[in-house]
Amino acid sequence: MSEEVLKLENVGNVAVMTMNRPEKLNALSDDLRDAMLEALIEIKNDDGVRAAVITGAGRGFCAGADLTSGANPPPPGQNDHLDDLGWVGRQALTVYGLNKPLIAAMNGVAAGAGMSLACGCDMRIGSSNSRFKVVFIERNLSPDSGLSFFLPRIVGYSRAADLIYTSRGVDAEEAYRIGLLDRLVEPGEELAAAVEVAEQMAQWPPLALRMSKRVLQHNVEVPLEDAVRYELTSLAYGNRATNDAKESRAAFLEKRKPSYTGT
Repeated sequence: MSEEVLKLENVGNVAVMTMNRPEKLNALSDDLRDAMLEALIEIKNDDGVRAAVITGAGRGFCAGADLTSGANPPPPGQNDHLDDLGWVGRQALTVYGLNKPLIAAMNGVAAGAGMSLACGCDMRIGSSNSRFKVVFIERNLSPDSGLSFFLPRIVGYSRAADLIYTSRGVDAEEAYRIGLLDRLVEPGEELAAAVEVAEQMAQWPPLALRMSKRVLQHNVEVPLEDAVRYELTSLAYGNRATNDAKESRAAFLEKRKPSYTGT
């Protein structure tokens, strides 16, 4: 993973990814996209990480795909022609497929695939510096990178239609009102606030936390009977961490803060 375009560090049990192309508002170049996907896979496989935060360096979160590089890509090969996901699909699947909480610290604008990236996270924490813009239709494109899936689930169908069809900008106040932002903090405090929330999540039993995300994602749109059956089935996974189950009960009885290991 190239540390020039993406920085990855751990703060206790929280992984912090910082997209590091501030001069381009962290637009997604080939190397940044690859580094981000590698980092997400690394986080998923690291049992020491229980929650993650993603943010951007400088004054932007992510301006979407980098259209200014001017590089001439090689002619597409057979695999390229058969690729029905593309990098936009792989980004959406990898972000949404991280089975640990992922919080976006929205330090600036999120546009196009950058907005999709933010919407694929479990939460978004921002300030008056935060702005959203769909952009796709301005480029003669329909939404990609998962935006048509994520956005209506966050703001509802008609509001998603408004934002996609008009491509108008959304400031922080409106974003908070319609649910694009979950918390508003002072400018410059976005990352610290996101890490604080991630740490609140990371204090709980790791398997229960990961299963909670799986259950929530699965049950968003299934019928109630299917949802409660899936909840009941999923409870068994958390109980596999027998030490954490004992620790939870002991800490409750002893009126102390528990210490969970994921075992």
